[in-house]
Amino acid sequence: MARRALILVEGARSNGLLYVKAAQRLGLHPITLAADPAQYEYLAAESLEAIRVDTDNLDALIRECSRLRATYDIAGITGLAGDDESVSATVGKLCRHFELPGPNPASIERCCDKFTQRQLLAKAGVPVPAYRVAANATEVERAAAEIGLPVVVKPAVGAGSIGVRLCRNVDELAEYTTYLLGGKHIWQSSPRVLVEEFAQGPQYSAHIMGNEVIAIGAADFGPPPHFVFREGIFPAPLTDDEHERIADVSLSCLRALGLGWGPTCIELRWTKRGPVVIEVNPRLGGGAQTVQAAYGIDLVTEHIKLVIGDEWDLHKRRSHVATERFLIPDSDGILDWIDGDSRAAAIPGVAEVKFYVKPNTPIVRKGDYRDCIGHVIAASPSHDRTKAILQRAVDSIDWSITPFPIEQE
Repeated sequence: MARRALILVEGARSNGLLYVKAAQRLGLHPITLAADPAQYEYLAAESLEAIRVDTDNLDALIRECSRLRATYDIAGITGLAGDDESVSATVGKLCRHFELPGPNPASIERCCDKFTQRQLLAKAGVPVPAYRVAANATEVERAAAEIGLPVVVKPAVGAGSIGVRLCRNVDELAEYTTYLLGGKHIWQSSPRVLVEEFAQGPQYSAHIMGNEVIAIGAADFGPPPHFVFREGIFPAPLTDDEHERIADVSLSCLRALGLGWGPTCIELRWTKRGPVVIEVNPRLGGGAQTVQAAYGIDLVTEHIKLVIGDEWDLHKRRSHVATERFLIPDSDGILDWIDGDSRAAAIPGVAEVKFYVKPNTPIVRKGDYRDCIGHVIAASPSHDRTKAILQRAVDSIDWSITPFPIEQE
């Protein structure tokens, strides 16, 4: 009898190993198909099967999966988007080709184009920031003038806050437009810039499986003009009415975009108008481990069960307060050393400590998710206790960065 395999298209620094381990616990053999398997260090570290293939080429993926079917019983196919959400749409097409459970690729593609997503949400009456799309500097300037500064400027296609910037005045807008359109930014598609109102207020994220809102967390970011995620807490400190309004708006997003299969993560801000949708991500969002620490629901495992056609279990097993803090350096240079992970992990209430980097790694901050060099997750029955545990753990971690040499002119 052929061994059951789970095909993972691409990997991810944040949850790639979680998917691999969950698949193994379910008795599946995980096989990663990636354009560059070497970029996912856990594959080599765990001696996992990985195959180099052009993941932008659907025909190449179909050929590889067909070849694997001669040896394995392919139980399911899923993808880890990382900073390229088009992977999710490709996975949907693969699943349809092999008649396996999967998301609707057309819905995913509509969602991955932020301008199209905005149009569909606005048409359905979902509250979104004012927005315009621009293809050149003149159009960006005009859009910002119509919306009113400050504005958020971002590529129409992308993920992980890559290329997202708050422009507070005309000079910042001109400088950043030159950066985006002047050849320095690497575009995943034809250059189109989304210019939108800066929705001001606390940020929240709704984590959904199928059509069920599993958890709503509060998010905190580092200083502007970047949007580097610094901390998340589950459950978010909301009244019952606020929680219900965010849940209702989140579910209306699914209807507007034709989603509702598998995981979705929706980012919102609570403004003077109430909840305003910043972005709908048709994938499992960051924070899955924090959700598990808070409620005992393993979203990764439950997602895989759906992918392979098994029945999932989204029942909450506990009600703790869990917080995740990302470790973010305040300077560029060479990382000399980083330690304290074992000390932090030994503190009661600490659920996880993970470093993403090793000594002698160059640190070059980019103003997006790639700036994070690790994280700590803590959980307990109360907010104050969790906060104290987390701070104690973070305080026990330290690192040293030697600045890059200054080039002499």
